Amino acid sequence: MKATLWQRFNQIVCNLVPLFLILGLAVVSVLPMRLPYYADVAPMLTVIGVGYWSIVRPDLMRPSFAFGCGVFEDLLTGTSLGFNALVLLCIHAMVASQRRFFLGKSFLVWWWAFALVALVAVLLKWFLFAVIVDAIIPLDRVLFSYVITVLIYPLWGRLFASLEVALVREG
Repeated sequence: MKATLWQRFNQIVCNLVPLFLILGLAVVSVLPMRLPYYADVAPMLTVIGVGYWSIVRPDLMRPSFAFGCGVFEDLLTGTSLGFNALVLLCIHAMVASQRRFFLGKSFLVWWWAFALVALVAVLLKWFLFAVIVDAIIPLDRVLFSYVITVLIYPLWGRLFASLEVALVREG
């Protein structure tokens, strides 16, 4: 049976939800907070999004989407173009290559693995930033950002899981 125009439109929208969700996370991550040093310790929300969707729905989180989200985040934050794009591409590649391992595992395994992936992401960001500005930033702030990111992963993971169930029902 041929899909109607509305069904095709619905499928396209469902397929773009992870992309627009991660773009929204990039926007949320740059919202001004009235906390001192917040920018230094802000959680890496886009890493959470790309990491999750690369496992669950790699068909909806392609490398080109991860790259685009990274460039968008670069434009929002004012970092060098390609900085976050490279980090998100690395995260996508790491997670997507281990997708078979993650499927069917408990949430604790996913969380533990995300902690490792986020550590790679934060250290890569720290290293790239040090190379770009030719100065080493304090590692304590970077590690605090890492800890916050890992601690909030269950909240975002639950939200993403609920969204994924809704997408499966709709799509």
